[in-house]
Formats: sequence, structure tokens, C-alpha cells
Amino acid sequence: MHIHHLSEQNSVLNTFLSEMRNIDIQKDSMRFRRNIERIGEILGYEMSKSFNFKASTIQTPLGDCVINEIDNNIVLCSILRAGVPLHNGLLNYFDTAENAFISAYRHHKHEPESFEIIVEYLACPSLENKTLILADPMLATGQSMLATFEALQPFGTPKEVHLACIIGAQEGVDFIENHFDKNTHLWIAAIDKKLNDKGYIIPGLGDAGDLAFGAKLQQ
Repeated sequence: MHIHHLSEQNSVLNTFLSEMRNIDIQKDSMRFRRNIERIGEILGYEMSKSFNFKASTIQTPLGDCVINEIDNNIVLCSILRAGVPLHNGLLNYFDTAENAFISAYRHHKHEPESFEIIVEYLACPSLENKTLILADPMLATGQSMLATFEALQPFGTPKEVHLACIIGAQEGVDFIENHFDKNTHLWIAAIDKKLNDKGYIIPGLGDAGDLAFGAKLQQ
């Protein structure tokens, strides 16, 4: 797997990450969503450098101009609900992309430490021979990412797969590296050291879905 860890180099990305993690600033849901969106734009920009390009001739008011433009047929799929602002950020840059949405959540059976990933809602165009971008802000155990990708299999075989995340745990990164094709790309803003006994990223930032859209009753 090709792992692109963006915060290894200093940039304005660190400011957005800092505000998302900060226990005081993250209470502002609108700012939290906007920071997810802005990081999505940065991920999209960096990701675009790996795409295919073709030369196009553009007519300007004063003459012709040859410009290299993206030649990928992109499908952008986000995992609900925390993935919505990340989806929007990526869509700001890949505005001609087709779109897919899928729900995946943890279902705790008896013990808080054990859970299974439940996939329910899914809307997806054909993925055959296309560029799939699978977006989820938090990469904890990696099980949600894998379950989502497996649920997309009936829609065709993508030409290439890009995973877009904001914060991941090293354990989750290792998990998907072992379960996805070696040519898969992971674009991630920050990688944290570990998970706690409930499978949450440490130090992380908390529950991205709750911070973005409000607390939920079900667990």
C-alpha cells in the first residue's frame, strides 16, 4: 500500500488538525465540520497529483491555451455520517465526480470492547474501471473501511482505489495495509500511536460524528 502521511511535513493542515483536536475549539460544531471539509480539500489536492492527466486545448478571449486536465473517472464514496463534510471537501475539488454513500457503524453485542461492523444503507453507481475514493474521517481499527469496501464489490472492480482519512491509529493503518491491494493509496492527515480498549484512537479527538452533527442516543 502507498501511504501518504501528510502531516509529516509542516503546513496549514496542522492548524486545522489542532483545532479539531482541541477540546475547547471542537465544541463549535460548525467550525469542526468546516475543518473536516478543509482537510478534505487538502487531501484532494495532494491526491490529484497521482492521477492521470491529458492535454486539452482551451479557447481564451485572446487565443488558444493548452492545459493538462485530470483524466480519471472518479467515484467518491463517503461513510455516513461523519464522512459527509469530508465528502464535501473532496467534492469541492473533484466536482464532476460521481457519488456514492454508505452507512457503517459499530454494533456492540454484549461487551463494550467487542463489536461488529453493520452496513445498512448503500447507494452507488458502477465502479467498473473507475477511480474509487473511499472517505472516512477516522481510521481506528480499519474494520469499517474494509467492511465498506467489501460491500461495494457487487458494483464493479475499480481501476484504482484511494482511501481518504483525517486521523488514524497505527493499528488501523497496519490492518488495511494487510487487507487491501498493494496498489491502494492511503491519504491521511495524521497517524496516532494506539487504540484504547474500546477501539478509539488515542489521543485522537473523540467521536467525529457527534462533534460534527450532535450526540446520538443509540450506541
